Amino acid sequence: MRKDFPLALSALALIWVGSTLLPQGSSGPVDLNGFGRLPALVDGRLKPLDTVARTGLLMLQGRQRVVAPGGHTVPPVAWLLDVFYRPALADSYPVFRIDHPDVLSLFGLGTGDAATGVRFSFVQLQPKLAELDRQADLATPVESAIRTPFQRAVIELRDHVAYYARLKYTLEPPEASDFLAELDDPARLAADRTSIESIRDFSLLRVVPPALSPGRPEQWQNVGHVLLGGPDAGTGAADPARRVRFFAGLGQAWRAQDSATFNSQLAGYQSDLAEHFGAVVRKCAWESYFNKAEPFTTSMVLYLLAFVLAAASWLRWPTELGRSAIRMMDIGFILATTGILARMWIENRPPVTNLYSSALFIGWGSVGLCLLLERINRNAVASAAGGLIGFCTLIIAHHLSLSGDTMEMMRAVLDSNFWLSTHVVTVTTGYAATFLAGFLAVIYILRGVLTRSLDRRTADSLARMVYGIVCFATFFSFVGTVLGGIWADQSWGRFWGWDPKENGALIIVLWNAAILHCRWAGLIRQRGLMAMAVCGNIVTSWSWFGTNMLGIGLHSYGFTDAAFYGLISFVATQILLIVLVLLPPARWRSSPAGPA
Repeated sequence: MRKDFPLALSALALIWVGSTLLPQGSSGPVDLNGFGRLPALVDGRLKPLDTVARTGLLMLQGRQRVVAPGGHTVPPVAWLLDVFYRPALADSYPVFRIDHPDVLSLFGLGTGDAATGVRFSFVQLQPKLAELDRQADLATPVESAIRTPFQRAVIELRDHVAYYARLKYTLEPPEASDFLAELDDPARLAADRTSIESIRDFSLLRVVPPALSPGRPEQWQNVGHVLLGGPDAGTGAADPARRVRFFAGLGQAWRAQDSATFNSQLAGYQSDLAEHFGAVVRKCAWESYFNKAEPFTTSMVLYLLAFVLAAASWLRWPTELGRSAIRMMDIGFILATTGILARMWIENRPPVTNLYSSALFIGWGSVGLCLLLERINRNAVASAAGGLIGFCTLIIAHHLSLSGDTMEMMRAVLDSNFWLSTHVVTVTTGYAATFLAGFLAVIYILRGVLTRSLDRRTADSLARMVYGIVCFATFFSFVGTVLGGIWADQSWGRFWGWDPKENGALIIVLWNAAILHCRWAGLIRQRGLMAMAVCGNIVTSWSWFGTNMLGIGLHSYGFTDAAFYGLISFVATQILLIVLVLLPPARWRSSPAGPA
Protein backbone atom coordinates (compact mmCIF):
# COMPACT_ATOMS: atom_id res chain seq x y z
CA MET A 1 0.00 0.00 0.00
CA ARG A 2 2.78 2.44 0.86
CA LYS A 3 4.56 1.66 -2.40
CA ASP A 4 1.46 2.38 -4.51
CA PHE A 5 0.39 5.50 -2.59
CA PRO A 6 2.19 8.11 -4.80
CA LEU A 7 0.83 6.61 -8.02
CA ALA A 8 -2.73 6.32 -6.68
CA LEU A 9 -2.72 9.89 -5.33
CA SER A 10 -1.33 11.23 -8.63
CA ALA A 11 -4.05 9.42 -10.57
CA LEU A 12 -6.77 10.87 -8.34
CA ALA A 13 -5.28 14.37 -8.68
CA LEU A 14 -5.17 14.10 -12.48
CA ILE A 15 -8.78 12.90 -12.61
CA TRP A 16 -9.86 15.83 -10.46
CA VAL A 17 -7.88 18.35 -12.52
CA GLY A 18 -9.34 16.90 -15.71
CA SER A 19 -12.87 17.31 -14.34
CA THR A 20 -12.25 21.00 -13.67
CA LEU A 21 -11.06 21.52 -17.25
CA LEU A 22 -14.04 19.87 -18.96
CA PRO A 23 -16.33 22.36 -20.74
CA GLN A 24 -19.37 23.09 -18.58
CA GLY A 25 -22.87 23.11 -20.01
CA SER A 26 -25.54 25.61 -19.05
CA SER A 27 -27.18 24.93 -15.70
CA GLY A 28 -30.71 25.32 -17.12
CA PRO A 29 -32.74 25.59 -20.31
CA VAL A 30 -31.41 29.08 -21.08
CA ASP A 31 -28.02 29.20 -22.84
CA LEU A 32 -26.24 31.25 -20.18
CA ASN A 33 -22.83 30.16 -21.43
CA GLY A 34 -23.61 31.48 -24.91
CA PHE A 35 -24.70 34.86 -23.54
CA GLY A 36 -21.61 34.98 -21.32
CA ARG A 37 -19.38 34.56 -24.38
CA LEU A 38 -20.76 37.69 -26.09
CA PRO A 39 -18.08 40.41 -26.36
CA ALA A 40 -18.23 43.90 -24.87
CA LEU A 41 -15.77 46.76 -24.74
CA VAL A 42 -15.06 47.71 -21.11
CA ASP A 43 -12.28 50.07 -19.99
CA GLY A 44 -10.54 49.76 -23.34
CA ARG A 45 -10.55 45.94 -23.47
CA LEU A 46 -12.83 43.58 -25.37
CA LYS A 47 -13.95 40.90 -22.93
CA PRO A 48 -16.84 38.42 -22.63
CA LEU A 49 -19.89 39.29 -20.56
CA ASP A 50 -18.99 36.31 -18.37
CA THR A 51 -15.88 38.22 -17.27
CA VAL A 52 -17.96 41.35 -16.65
CA ALA A 53 -20.31 39.37 -14.40
CA ARG A 54 -17.58 37.58 -12.45
CA THR A 55 -15.31 40.58 -11.89
CA GLY A 56 -18.29 42.72 -10.97
CA LEU A 57 -19.44 40.27 -8.31
CA LEU A 58 -15.91 39.86 -6.95
CA MET A 59 -15.60 43.62 -6.60
CA LEU A 60 -19.04 44.09 -5.01
CA GLN A 61 -19.14 41.14 -2.64
CA GLY A 62 -15.84 39.23 -2.72
CA ARG A 63 -17.21 36.07 -4.38
CA GLN A 64 -18.70 35.03 -7.70
CA ARG A 65 -21.85 33.22 -6.61
CA VAL A 66 -25.07 35.02 -5.70
CA VAL A 67 -27.38 33.60 -3.05
CA ALA A 68 -30.93 34.82 -3.70
CA PRO A 69 -33.32 35.61 -0.80
CA GLY A 70 -34.98 32.20 -1.31
CA GLY A 71 -31.66 30.45 -0.71
CA HIS A 72 -31.00 29.28 -4.27
CA THR A 73 -27.76 30.13 -6.06
CA VAL A 74 -27.83 32.44 -9.08
CA PRO A 75 -25.00 31.95 -11.63
CA PRO A 76 -22.94 35.08 -12.42
CA VAL A 77 -24.28 35.47 -15.98
CA ALA A 78 -27.88 35.01 -14.79
CA TRP A 79 -27.27 37.74 -12.19
CA LEU A 80 -25.97 40.05 -14.93
CA LEU A 81 -29.01 39.30 -17.10
CA ASP A 82 -31.26 40.20 -14.18
CA VAL A 83 -29.35 43.46 -13.66
CA PHE A 84 -29.85 44.28 -17.36
CA TYR A 85 -33.44 43.14 -17.82
CA ARG A 86 -35.08 42.52 -14.41
CA PRO A 87 -33.52 45.23 -12.23
CA ALA A 88 -36.27 45.05 -9.60
CA LEU A 89 -35.39 41.40 -8.99
CA ALA A 90 -31.64 42.10 -9.10
CA ASP A 91 -32.12 44.82 -6.48
CA SER A 92 -33.27 42.12 -4.03
CA TYR A 93 -30.05 40.08 -4.33
CA PRO A 94 -27.61 40.61 -1.42
CA VAL A 95 -24.48 41.51 -3.41
CA PHE A 96 -23.07 44.49 -1.48
CA ARG A 97 -20.55 43.44 1.14
CA ILE A 98 -20.31 45.76 4.15
CA ASP A 99 -17.87 44.95 6.96
CA HIS A 100 -17.39 48.22 8.80
CA PRO A 101 -19.77 48.44 11.81
CA ASP A 102 -20.22 52.21 11.48
CA VAL A 103 -21.29 51.86 7.85
CA LEU A 104 -23.75 49.16 8.90
CA SER A 105 -25.10 51.53 11.54
CA LEU A 106 -25.44 54.22 8.90
CA PHE A 107 -27.97 51.99 7.12
CA GLY A 108 -29.52 50.59 10.30
CA LEU A 109 -28.17 47.13 9.47
CA GLY A 110 -26.45 44.36 11.42
CA THR A 111 -24.23 41.50 10.33
CA GLY A 112 -27.07 39.01 10.73
CA ASP A 113 -29.79 40.94 8.89
CA ALA A 114 -31.96 38.86 6.57
CA ALA A 115 -29.66 35.87 7.05
CA THR A 116 -27.26 37.44 4.56
CA GLY A 117 -24.27 37.81 6.87
CA VAL A 118 -22.26 40.80 5.69
CA ARG A 119 -23.92 41.05 2.26
CA PHE A 120 -26.93 43.23 1.62
CA SER A 121 -29.22 44.12 -1.26
CA PHE A 122 -29.73 47.40 -3.08
CA VAL A 123 -33.28 47.49 -1.63
CA GLN A 124 -31.82 47.47 1.90
CA LEU A 125 -29.39 50.28 1.06
CA GLN A 126 -31.71 52.49 -0.99
CA PRO A 127 -33.38 54.42 1.89
CA LYS A 128 -30.02 55.77 3.10
CA LEU A 129 -28.21 56.34 -0.19
CA ALA A 130 -28.48 60.11 0.17
CA GLU A 131 -26.68 59.93 3.52
CA LEU A 132 -24.06 57.63 1.97
CA ASP A 133 -23.43 60.23 -0.72
CA ARG A 134 -23.11 62.95 1.92
CA GLN A 135 -20.61 60.98 3.99
CA ALA A 136 -18.62 60.02 0.88
CA ASP A 137 -18.53 63.67 -0.28
CA LEU A 138 -17.14 64.65 3.13
CA ALA A 139 -14.47 61.94 2.95
CA THR A 140 -13.37 62.47 -0.66
CA PRO A 141 -11.31 65.68 -0.11
CA VAL A 142 -9.24 63.91 2.57
CA GLU A 143 -5.98 62.48 1.25
CA SER A 144 -6.29 58.72 0.79
CA ALA A 145 -3.29 57.97 3.01
CA ILE A 146 -4.85 59.66 6.05
CA ARG A 147 -8.50 58.68 5.63
CA THR A 148 -10.07 56.81 8.51
CA PRO A 149 -11.32 53.25 7.95
CA PHE A 150 -14.89 54.60 8.00
CA GLN A 151 -14.09 57.18 5.33
CA ARG A 152 -12.48 54.57 3.10
CA ALA A 153 -15.43 52.24 3.63
CA VAL A 154 -18.10 54.80 2.67
CA ILE A 155 -16.18 55.87 -0.44
CA GLU A 156 -15.77 52.25 -1.50
CA LEU A 157 -19.45 51.47 -0.95
CA ARG A 158 -20.54 54.60 -2.81
CA ASP A 159 -18.33 53.54 -5.74
CA HIS A 160 -19.85 50.05 -5.66
CA VAL A 161 -23.39 51.40 -5.69
CA ALA A 162 -22.50 53.69 -8.61
CA TYR A 163 -20.95 50.77 -10.48
CA TYR A 164 -24.10 48.69 -9.97
CA ALA A 165 -26.33 51.56 -11.11
CA ARG A 166 -24.24 52.01 -14.25
CA LEU A 167 -24.56 48.31 -15.03
CA LYS A 168 -28.33 48.69 -14.98
CA TYR A 169 -28.05 51.39 -17.67
CA THR A 170 -26.40 49.08 -20.21
CA LEU A 171 -28.88 47.55 -22.65
CA GLU A 172 -32.15 49.36 -21.93
CA PRO A 173 -33.62 51.81 -19.41
CA PRO A 174 -34.23 50.04 -16.06
CA GLU A 175 -37.82 51.32 -15.98
CA ALA A 176 -38.66 50.03 -19.50
CA SER A 177 -41.29 47.31 -19.62
CA ASP A 178 -41.19 46.58 -23.37
CA PHE A 179 -38.14 48.21 -24.90
CA LEU A 180 -38.50 46.21 -28.13
CA ALA A 181 -41.91 47.77 -28.79
CA GLU A 182 -40.51 51.17 -27.88
CA LEU A 183 -37.84 50.81 -30.57
CA ASP A 184 -40.62 50.32 -33.14
CA ASP A 185 -42.44 53.48 -32.01
CA PRO A 186 -40.46 56.68 -32.76
CA ALA A 187 -42.80 58.76 -30.64
CA ARG A 188 -42.31 56.61 -27.52
CA LEU A 189 -38.57 56.53 -28.15
CA ALA A 190 -38.42 60.31 -28.44
CA ALA A 191 -40.40 60.67 -25.22
CA ASP A 192 -37.88 58.46 -23.47
CA ARG A 193 -34.87 60.46 -24.71
CA THR A 194 -33.68 61.28 -21.18
CA SER A 195 -33.31 57.60 -20.32
CA ILE A 196 -31.51 56.92 -23.62
CA GLU A 197 -29.12 59.79 -22.85
CA SER A 198 -28.46 58.20 -19.44
CA ILE A 199 -27.44 54.98 -21.20
CA ARG A 200 -25.19 56.94 -23.54
CA ASP A 201 -23.50 58.87 -20.75
CA PHE A 202 -23.32 56.33 -17.91
CA SER A 203 -23.20 52.86 -19.42
CA LEU A 204 -20.03 50.95 -18.51
CA LEU A 205 -20.27 48.56 -21.45
CA ARG A 206 -20.06 49.10 -25.19
CA VAL A 207 -21.80 46.01 -26.53
CA VAL A 208 -22.60 47.09 -30.11
CA PRO A 209 -19.78 46.34 -32.57
CA PRO A 210 -18.97 48.72 -35.43
CA ALA A 211 -20.94 48.50 -38.65
CA LEU A 212 -17.85 47.75 -40.70
CA SER A 213 -15.92 44.61 -39.79
CA PRO A 214 -13.42 44.07 -38.39
CA GLY A 215 -13.34 47.66 -37.14
CA ARG A 216 -11.30 48.91 -34.20
CA PRO A 217 -12.08 48.43 -30.49
CA GLU A 218 -12.69 52.14 -29.97
CA GLN A 219 -15.46 52.01 -32.61
CA TRP A 220 -17.65 49.82 -30.38
CA GLN A 221 -20.66 51.74 -29.09
CA ASN A 222 -23.17 51.53 -26.30
CA VAL A 223 -26.91 51.37 -26.93
CA GLY A 224 -27.38 55.07 -26.22
CA HIS A 225 -24.77 56.10 -28.81
CA VAL A 226 -26.52 54.05 -31.48
CA LEU A 227 -30.03 55.27 -30.75
CA LEU A 228 -29.06 58.94 -30.46
CA GLY A 229 -26.56 58.89 -33.34
CA GLY A 230 -23.90 60.67 -31.29
CA PRO A 231 -20.35 61.51 -32.36
CA ASP A 232 -19.19 57.96 -31.61
CA ALA A 233 -22.01 56.28 -33.50
CA GLY A 234 -19.80 55.59 -36.51
CA THR A 235 -21.03 54.91 -40.02
CA GLY A 236 -23.60 52.49 -41.35
CA ALA A 237 -25.98 52.98 -38.45
CA ALA A 238 -28.50 50.45 -39.77
CA ASP A 239 -26.31 47.53 -38.75
CA PRO A 240 -25.72 48.72 -35.16
CA ALA A 241 -29.42 49.54 -34.83
CA ARG A 242 -30.28 45.99 -35.83
CA ARG A 243 -27.99 44.72 -33.10
CA VAL A 244 -29.68 46.98 -30.54
CA ARG A 245 -32.97 45.30 -31.50
CA PHE A 246 -31.37 41.93 -30.86
CA PHE A 247 -30.51 42.90 -27.27
CA ALA A 248 -34.02 44.27 -26.76
CA GLY A 249 -35.47 40.98 -28.04
CA LEU A 250 -33.26 39.03 -25.66
CA GLY A 251 -34.55 41.18 -22.81
CA GLN A 252 -38.14 40.46 -23.71
CA ALA A 253 -37.43 36.71 -23.79
CA TRP A 254 -35.50 36.80 -20.52
CA ARG A 255 -38.29 38.63 -18.67
CA ALA A 256 -40.78 36.07 -19.96
CA GLN A 257 -38.32 33.23 -19.20
CA ASP A 258 -38.94 32.05 -22.76
CA SER A 259 -35.84 29.89 -23.16
CA ALA A 260 -36.63 28.76 -26.72
CA THR A 261 -36.90 32.33 -28.04
CA PHE A 262 -33.88 33.45 -26.01
CA ASN A 263 -31.69 30.64 -27.31
CA SER A 264 -32.77 31.00 -30.95
CA GLN A 265 -32.18 34.76 -31.00
CA LEU A 266 -28.85 34.30 -29.25
CA ALA A 267 -27.77 31.67 -31.80
CA GLY A 268 -28.63 34.01 -34.66
CA TYR A 269 -26.64 36.86 -33.17
CA GLN A 270 -23.67 34.57 -32.46
CA SER A 271 -23.64 33.52 -36.13
CA ASP A 272 -23.69 37.18 -37.18
CA LEU A 273 -20.80 38.03 -34.87
CA ALA A 274 -18.77 34.98 -35.92
CA GLU A 275 -19.09 36.02 -39.56
CA HIS A 276 -17.85 39.57 -39.06
CA PHE A 277 -15.80 39.41 -35.83
CA GLY A 278 -14.53 35.84 -35.74
CA ALA A 279 -11.25 36.56 -33.94
CA VAL A 280 -12.99 38.54 -31.18
CA VAL A 281 -15.64 35.84 -30.71
CA ARG A 282 -13.04 33.07 -30.44
CA LYS A 283 -10.95 34.95 -27.91
CA CYS A 284 -13.98 35.80 -25.78
CA ALA A 285 -15.08 32.16 -25.89
CA TRP A 286 -11.67 31.04 -24.65
CA GLU A 287 -11.65 33.67 -21.89
CA SER A 288 -15.10 32.52 -20.75
CA TYR A 289 -13.84 28.92 -20.66
CA PHE A 290 -10.75 30.07 -18.74
CA ASN A 291 -12.96 31.80 -16.17
CA LYS A 292 -14.95 28.63 -15.53
CA ALA A 293 -11.90 26.34 -15.41
CA GLU A 294 -10.26 28.42 -12.61
CA PRO A 295 -6.81 26.81 -13.02
CA PHE A 296 -5.20 28.90 -10.29
CA THR A 297 -7.77 27.82 -7.71
CA THR A 298 -7.04 24.18 -8.56
CA SER A 299 -3.27 24.83 -8.39
CA MET A 300 -3.71 26.45 -4.98
CA VAL A 301 -5.30 23.26 -3.60
CA LEU A 302 -2.55 21.10 -5.12
CA TYR A 303 0.18 23.32 -3.65
CA LEU A 304 -1.39 23.11 -0.21
CA LEU A 305 -1.58 19.33 -0.51
CA ALA A 306 2.07 19.23 -1.59
CA PHE A 307 3.09 21.23 1.49
CA VAL A 308 1.15 18.94 3.84
CA LEU A 309 2.61 15.80 2.25
CA ALA A 310 6.16 17.19 2.34
CA ALA A 311 5.88 18.21 6.00
CA ALA A 312 4.39 14.81 6.88
CA SER A 313 7.28 13.08 5.12
CA TRP A 314 9.67 14.46 7.75
CA LEU A 315 7.81 12.39 10.34
CA ARG A 316 6.76 9.20 8.53
CA TRP A 317 7.01 7.51 5.12
CA PRO A 318 9.72 9.91 3.85
CA THR A 319 10.13 8.24 0.46
CA GLU A 320 6.46 7.71 -0.40
CA LEU A 321 5.12 11.01 0.97
CA GLY A 322 8.06 12.95 -0.42
CA ARG A 323 7.46 11.50 -3.89
CA SER A 324 3.74 12.27 -3.62
CA ALA A 325 4.51 15.87 -2.64
CA ILE A 326 6.69 16.51 -5.64
CA ARG A 327 4.09 14.99 -7.96
CA MET A 328 1.41 17.29 -6.57
CA MET A 329 3.82 20.17 -7.14
CA ASP A 330 4.42 19.02 -10.72
CA ILE A 331 0.70 18.90 -11.52
CA GLY A 332 0.01 22.24 -9.84
CA PHE A 333 2.97 23.87 -11.60
CA ILE A 334 1.91 22.59 -15.04
CA LEU A 335 -1.63 23.83 -14.43
CA ALA A 336 -0.41 27.26 -13.23
CA THR A 337 1.93 27.49 -16.24
CA THR A 338 -0.99 26.76 -18.55
CA GLY A 339 -3.06 29.43 -16.80
CA ILE A 340 -0.33 32.06 -17.12
CA LEU A 341 0.18 31.22 -20.81
CA ALA A 342 -3.58 31.48 -21.37
CA ARG A 343 -3.63 34.94 -19.74
CA MET A 344 -0.71 36.01 -21.93
CA TRP A 345 -2.57 34.93 -25.08
CA ILE A 346 -5.82 36.60 -24.03
CA GLU A 347 -4.08 39.86 -23.08
CA ASN A 348 -1.42 39.70 -25.79
CA ARG A 349 0.99 40.73 -23.05
CA PRO A 350 3.99 39.32 -21.15
CA PRO A 351 3.15 37.48 -17.91
CA VAL A 352 3.42 40.45 -15.50
CA THR A 353 1.37 43.61 -16.07
CA ASN A 354 -0.08 44.44 -12.62
CA LEU A 355 0.00 43.41 -8.96
CA TYR A 356 -2.31 40.45 -9.56
CA SER A 357 -0.17 38.96 -12.30
CA SER A 358 2.98 39.68 -10.26
CA ALA A 359 1.59 37.46 -7.49
CA LEU A 360 0.94 34.70 -10.02
CA PHE A 361 4.43 35.02 -11.48
CA ILE A 362 6.26 35.21 -8.16
CA GLY A 363 4.52 32.04 -7.01
CA TRP A 364 5.15 30.34 -10.35
CA GLY A 365 8.84 31.26 -10.37
CA SER A 366 9.36 30.15 -6.77
CA VAL A 367 7.66 26.80 -7.37
CA GLY A 368 9.74 26.25 -10.52
CA LEU A 369 12.97 26.86 -8.59
CA CYS A 370 11.76 24.54 -5.83
CA LEU A 371 11.09 21.75 -8.31
CA LEU A 372 14.65 22.11 -9.55
CA LEU A 373 16.07 22.10 -6.02
CA GLU A 374 13.97 19.07 -5.04
CA ARG A 375 15.31 17.07 -7.94
CA ILE A 376 18.82 17.81 -6.70
CA ASN A 377 18.38 17.27 -2.95
CA ARG A 378 15.42 14.87 -2.61
CA ASN A 379 14.65 15.75 1.00
CA ALA A 380 11.14 17.28 0.63
CA VAL A 381 12.38 20.64 1.93
CA ALA A 382 12.04 22.42 -1.41
CA SER A 383 8.66 20.74 -1.94
CA ALA A 384 7.43 22.14 1.37
CA ALA A 385 8.76 25.62 0.55
CA GLY A 386 7.34 25.56 -2.96
CA GLY A 387 3.94 24.34 -1.81
CA LEU A 388 3.76 27.00 0.88
CA ILE A 389 4.89 29.86 -1.39
CA GLY A 390 2.65 28.73 -4.24
CA PHE A 391 -0.37 28.54 -1.95
CA CYS A 392 0.31 31.91 -0.27
CA THR A 393 0.93 33.80 -3.51
CA LEU A 394 -2.28 32.44 -5.06
CA ILE A 395 -4.20 33.48 -1.94
CA ILE A 396 -2.71 36.97 -2.36
CA ALA A 397 -3.66 36.93 -6.06
CA HIS A 398 -7.25 36.00 -5.18
CA HIS A 399 -7.57 38.99 -2.83
CA LEU A 400 -6.02 41.27 -5.45
CA SER A 401 -8.65 40.09 -7.95
CA LEU A 402 -11.36 41.64 -5.77
CA SER A 403 -10.51 45.11 -7.12
CA GLY A 404 -11.81 44.35 -10.63
CA ASP A 405 -10.55 43.11 -13.98
CA THR A 406 -7.15 41.41 -13.58
CA MET A 407 -6.37 41.90 -17.30
CA GLU A 408 -6.82 45.67 -17.23
CA MET A 409 -5.25 47.83 -19.92
CA MET A 410 -1.90 49.50 -19.20
CA ARG A 411 -1.43 53.26 -19.00
CA ALA A 412 -0.26 54.62 -22.34
CA VAL A 413 3.13 55.75 -21.02
CA LEU A 414 3.83 52.21 -19.76
CA ASP A 415 2.26 50.38 -22.72
CA SER A 416 5.36 48.48 -23.85
CA ASN A 417 5.53 44.73 -24.30
CA PHE A 418 9.32 44.96 -24.56
CA TRP A 419 9.82 46.50 -21.12
CA LEU A 420 7.08 44.39 -19.57
CA SER A 421 8.91 41.29 -20.79
CA THR A 422 12.36 42.49 -19.71
CA HIS A 423 12.29 44.77 -16.66
CA VAL A 424 9.08 43.52 -15.04
CA VAL A 425 9.72 39.81 -15.60
CA THR A 426 13.37 40.11 -14.51
CA VAL A 427 12.75 42.09 -11.34
CA THR A 428 9.78 39.89 -10.42
CA THR A 429 12.02 36.85 -10.80
CA GLY A 430 14.32 38.53 -8.28
CA TYR A 431 11.33 38.95 -5.92
CA ALA A 432 10.46 35.28 -6.32
CA ALA A 433 14.00 34.12 -5.60
CA THR A 434 14.38 36.35 -2.55
CA PHE A 435 11.10 35.06 -1.12
CA LEU A 436 12.18 31.49 -1.81
CA ALA A 437 15.43 31.96 0.10
CA GLY A 438 13.44 33.44 2.99
CA PHE A 439 10.92 30.61 3.07
CA LEU A 440 13.66 27.98 2.98
CA ALA A 441 15.14 29.77 5.98
CA VAL A 442 11.73 29.63 7.69
CA ILE A 443 11.70 25.85 7.26
CA TYR A 444 15.22 25.66 8.71
CA ILE A 445 14.16 27.66 11.77
CA LEU A 446 10.89 25.86 12.45
CA ARG A 447 12.45 22.42 12.08
CA GLY A 448 15.35 23.39 14.32
CA VAL A 449 13.28 25.02 17.06
CA LEU A 450 10.12 22.89 17.04
CA THR A 451 11.36 19.44 16.00
CA ARG A 452 14.41 17.19 16.17
CA SER A 453 14.40 16.57 12.41
CA LEU A 454 17.05 19.18 11.50
CA ASP A 455 20.11 16.95 11.41
CA ARG A 456 23.51 18.06 10.17
CA ARG A 457 22.92 16.81 6.64
CA THR A 458 19.58 18.58 6.28
CA ALA A 459 20.93 21.80 7.78
CA ASP A 460 23.90 21.84 5.40
CA SER A 461 21.60 21.13 2.45
CA LEU A 462 19.30 24.00 3.41
CA ALA A 463 22.23 26.36 3.85
CA ARG A 464 23.54 25.52 0.37
CA MET A 465 20.10 26.06 -1.13
CA VAL A 466 19.60 29.41 0.59
CA TYR A 467 23.06 30.61 -0.42
CA GLY A 468 22.56 29.58 -4.06
CA ILE A 469 19.11 31.16 -4.27
CA VAL A 470 20.42 34.43 -2.76
CA CYS A 471 23.10 34.54 -5.47
CA PHE A 472 20.39 33.99 -8.09
CA ALA A 473 18.17 36.66 -6.50
CA THR A 474 20.99 39.22 -6.36
CA PHE A 475 21.67 38.90 -10.07
CA PHE A 476 18.04 39.16 -11.20
CA SER A 477 17.06 41.94 -8.79
CA PHE A 478 20.10 44.00 -9.86
CA VAL A 479 19.57 43.53 -13.60
CA GLY A 480 15.82 44.12 -13.23
CA THR A 481 16.40 47.37 -11.32
CA VAL A 482 18.80 48.68 -13.97
CA LEU A 483 16.34 47.83 -16.72
CA GLY A 484 13.63 49.61 -14.73
CA GLY A 485 15.75 52.74 -14.69
CA ILE A 486 16.14 52.61 -18.47
CA TRP A 487 12.37 52.19 -18.88
CA ALA A 488 11.77 55.11 -16.49
CA ASP A 489 14.12 57.25 -18.58
CA GLN A 490 12.12 56.46 -21.72
CA SER A 491 8.72 56.92 -20.03
CA TRP A 492 9.27 59.81 -17.64
CA GLY A 493 12.53 61.38 -18.80
CA ARG A 494 14.71 60.41 -15.83
CA PHE A 495 16.68 57.29 -14.97
CA TRP A 496 16.23 57.57 -11.22
CA GLY A 497 13.90 59.73 -9.15
CA TRP A 498 14.02 58.22 -5.63
CA ASP A 499 10.45 57.01 -6.09
CA PRO A 500 9.43 54.69 -3.19
CA LYS A 501 9.19 51.72 -5.58
CA GLU A 502 12.63 52.45 -6.96
CA ASN A 503 14.02 52.68 -3.44
CA GLY A 504 12.37 49.37 -2.56
CA ALA A 505 13.96 47.65 -5.55
CA LEU A 506 17.36 49.10 -4.62
CA ILE A 507 17.00 47.92 -1.01
CA ILE A 508 16.38 44.35 -2.23
CA VAL A 509 19.60 44.47 -4.29
CA LEU A 510 21.60 45.92 -1.40
CA TRP A 511 20.20 43.46 1.14
CA ASN A 512 20.97 40.41 -1.00
CA ALA A 513 24.44 41.79 -1.62
CA ALA A 514 24.86 42.32 2.14
CA ILE A 515 23.95 38.68 2.80
CA LEU A 516 26.61 37.48 0.38
CA HIS A 517 29.29 39.83 1.75
CA CYS A 518 28.57 38.82 5.34
CA ARG A 519 28.78 35.16 4.36
CA TRP A 520 32.02 35.60 2.41
CA ALA A 521 33.61 37.64 5.20
CA GLY A 522 32.74 35.01 7.82
CA LEU A 523 30.55 37.43 9.77
CA ILE A 524 27.67 34.94 9.76
CA ARG A 525 27.33 31.18 9.74
CA GLN A 526 24.29 29.04 9.03
CA ARG A 527 21.86 30.55 11.51
CA GLY A 528 22.99 34.07 10.71
CA LEU A 529 22.46 33.34 7.03
CA MET A 530 18.94 32.17 7.82
CA ALA A 531 18.17 35.27 9.90
CA MET A 532 19.26 37.56 7.09
CA ALA A 533 17.31 35.52 4.52
CA VAL A 534 14.13 35.85 6.61
CA CYS A 535 14.76 39.59 6.82
CA GLY A 536 14.82 39.48 3.02
CA ASN A 537 11.14 38.51 3.19
CA ILE A 538 10.43 41.78 5.02
CA VAL A 539 12.42 43.85 2.54
CA THR A 540 10.77 42.22 -0.48
CA SER A 541 7.23 42.44 0.89
CA TRP A 542 7.81 46.14 1.56
CA SER A 543 8.96 46.75 -2.01
CA TRP A 544 6.17 44.62 -3.47
CA PHE A 545 3.23 45.96 -1.42
CA GLY A 546 4.29 48.53 1.16
CA THR A 547 5.48 51.17 -1.31
CA ASN A 548 2.14 50.95 -3.15
CA MET A 549 0.21 52.06 -0.06
CA LEU A 550 2.17 55.21 0.76
CA GLY A 551 -0.07 57.44 -1.34
CA ILE A 552 2.93 59.04 -3.06
CA GLY A 553 5.09 58.19 -6.03
CA LEU A 554 4.44 56.87 -9.51
CA HIS A 555 3.73 53.35 -8.25
CA SER A 556 1.13 54.21 -5.60
CA TYR A 557 -1.97 52.06 -6.07
CA GLY A 558 -3.89 53.13 -2.97
CA PHE A 559 -4.09 52.31 0.73
CA THR A 560 -6.31 49.46 1.88
CA ASP A 561 -6.89 48.24 5.41
CA ALA A 562 -6.72 44.58 4.42
CA ALA A 563 -3.36 44.94 2.67
CA PHE A 564 -1.90 47.10 5.45
CA TYR A 565 -2.85 44.75 8.28
CA GLY A 566 -1.83 41.74 6.22
CA LEU A 567 1.60 43.29 5.58
CA ILE A 568 2.08 44.23 9.23
CA SER A 569 1.09 40.72 10.35
CA PHE A 570 3.51 39.15 7.91
CA VAL A 571 6.36 41.40 9.06
CA ALA A 572 5.59 40.57 12.70
CA THR A 573 5.83 36.83 12.03
CA GLN A 574 9.15 37.29 10.24
CA ILE A 575 10.58 39.29 13.15
CA LEU A 576 9.49 36.53 15.53
CA LEU A 577 11.28 33.96 13.37
CA ILE A 578 14.45 36.07 13.38
CA VAL A 579 14.30 36.15 17.18
CA LEU A 580 13.91 32.37 17.24
CA VAL A 581 16.88 31.74 14.97
CA LEU A 582 19.09 33.96 17.16
CA LEU A 583 18.26 32.02 20.33
CA PRO A 584 21.29 30.34 21.95
CA PRO A 585 21.94 26.87 20.51
CA ALA A 586 20.94 25.26 23.81
CA ARG A 587 17.34 26.49 23.26
CA TRP A 588 17.06 24.65 19.94
CA ARG A 589 15.65 21.14 19.96
CA SER A 590 18.16 20.29 17.21
CA SER A 591 21.13 22.59 16.66
CA PRO A 592 23.66 21.12 14.29
CA ALA A 593 24.94 24.39 12.97
CA GLY A 594 26.61 25.91 16.00
CA PRO A 595 26.70 29.67 16.73
CA ALA A 596 25.05 32.18 14.48
